[in-house]
Amino acid sequence: MKKVESWLLPIASVIAVLIILVVVNVLGNFLKFRVDLTENRLYSLSPGTRNILDKLDTPVEIRFYYSKDNSAMPVPLRTYAQEVENLLAEYQQAGHGKIQIVRLDPKPDSDAEDSARLDGIQGQTTSLTGDKIYLGLAVSCLDAKTAVPFLSPDRETLLEYDISRAISSVVNPKKAVIGVMSALPVLGRSSPMMMMQRQAPNPPWIFIQELKENYTVREIPVTAEKIDDDVSVLLIHYPKGITDAAQFAIDQFLLHGGKVVALLDPFSFIDSQLSGQEGMMMGGGYSATLDKLLKAWGIDFTANKLVADPNLATRIQRQKSSVESDMTVLSVTGDSINKSDPLGASTSDLLLPFAGAFQGKPATGLKEEILVSSSKQAGLVDAGSVMMGADAVRKLYKPGNTALPLVIRLTGTFKTAFPQGKPAASPSPSPSPSPASSPTPAPAYLKEGTKEGVVLLVGDSDFAYDQIAGREQQVLNQTVFTPANGNLNLIESSIELLAGDSNLMSIRSRASANRPFVVVNKMEAAAEEKYQNKIDELEASLTQTRQKLSELQTGKQADQKSVLSPEQQAEIKKFQENEGQIDRQLKEVRKQLRQEIDSLQNWLKWLNIALMPALVTCIGLGLAFFKKRSRAAR
Repeated sequence: MKKVESWLLPIASVIAVLIILVVVNVLGNFLKFRVDLTENRLYSLSPGTRNILDKLDTPVEIRFYYSKDNSAMPVPLRTYAQEVENLLAEYQQAGHGKIQIVRLDPKPDSDAEDSARLDGIQGQTTSLTGDKIYLGLAVSCLDAKTAVPFLSPDRETLLEYDISRAISSVVNPKKAVIGVMSALPVLGRSSPMMMMQRQAPNPPWIFIQELKENYTVREIPVTAEKIDDDVSVLLIHYPKGITDAAQFAIDQFLLHGGKVVALLDPFSFIDSQLSGQEGMMMGGGYSATLDKLLKAWGIDFTANKLVADPNLATRIQRQKSSVESDMTVLSVTGDSINKSDPLGASTSDLLLPFAGAFQGKPATGLKEEILVSSSKQAGLVDAGSVMMGADAVRKLYKPGNTALPLVIRLTGTFKTAFPQGKPAASPSPSPSPSPASSPTPAPAYLKEGTKEGVVLLVGDSDFAYDQIAGREQQVLNQTVFTPANGNLNLIESSIELLAGDSNLMSIRSRASANRPFVVVNKMEAAAEEKYQNKIDELEASLTQTRQKLSELQTGKQADQKSVLSPEQQAEIKKFQENEGQIDRQLKEVRKQLRQEIDSLQNWLKWLNIALMPALVTCIGLGLAFFKKRSRAAR
């Protein structure tokens, strides 16, 4: 009997726990109560969304289109649709009666299908049956309306942001103006040749497409002589070839209290790729800076040097499927981001290829805040070394023993970089005015700011490129962009913060998916450093040996009549044997390095896989042993 009771008690306990869990889930679903245990609370409304909803003074209607009764709807989309419904229920609950949810099933030839078409919701054609399925939503407030045509599971981490952005855009239909100045085709490109060949123009980069959802985006050339007064934020992206007149325009924009986000670059591989295909852009090299403005602000930018950091190195797959660690492509996370700042707190990780650093002391009246920096193991290498590969960079690298600022913000009252006034325009072939005409008076310019200005400086521009910031993939007949890191979040959040809408910034920050193994990177960097000196020594000895051997053999070929003495022949043979021996040693050292890194990765992999089960097993055995001893003591 005791034996039966000892078996019944655990079974009854498990059944009781299951019943409790089912009851809790049923009650939670009925009462719309959930517990979100994910790290970034992906399934709960963020404070930014709640702030947006708290400010609503006009009802907002969300029409959710979902082909619920269509058997062609894939199971993953059905599961995702349930998540969307749960999140919309939270919006309705937190909206204090101002959020109205309308659920529609757009069946063929139904009023709901006509409504979806009018709202801009796109039906996705399934490959199996050819039926159209719908999973999207439209948001309207008074006369303003916007839509999310298709809700893709690949943008699950951006779901709350997409919905909150839609609500914000219809509640505040008047959009701020964002000026964009760039030497690269970030706003898209079309040419007469493309039109003649009936080719579609290249679309804008993804971050521009997303900015257009919330703002009026206006192109400003790098030769502009004035920044329009209605521009809220000026985004300067890779200002290669910028004229002095344009820098003066930026200068005056700042002195009037303007806000600037500037993405500079010591080496733009995007520019190098475009120049290789379409010829060099104006000016030489692949760097871009604001030399005159930075000098007036007291800031130096390493326009010809890159930051190399073994602790933030990124493992990249090169040719022949080989994977190597590149210390000039920085995977920035953790302590390298200033979490005490609102922008830093909303940025979890960044991928910065070939970035430069900011140095110097800000001018009087300006305050500098470092938002992102390298580790203390970082050093500077020549920008041209990138073309020679990661091994060349590794040989040139020397640690600087200090963290290098990669993203900084300057705030305060700026002073002009042009105390003599607007720089003279370049000579033009136009005829000079007649003596009778009176000269146009030069407009007044400021020498010191009348309001506080803000400048956010980033030491890289390529990180905004689509293929660096994320990936595009086809979901049914819809192209969906999924962020792979926090790159776009940094750009868009900085603009949202400067343009005055900081609520959306806190929502988007939860969308990052890149989580580099910081501890693993540091351990691999230590292993590489351990072997690198020996590798460099052997490579130098091998190069010297081959050079000596080449000189001896060249000397022999220069004079065919001369016959090498036995001593010379022995010396050549000695060098050849020495070359082979050094080559074997070099291969062995590299093999040991690879084995140590592989061993480290395997050890960490097994630790991650086996540690938790081992702990649970030990705890279970411990409890069983403790129970057994307690019963024996009775």
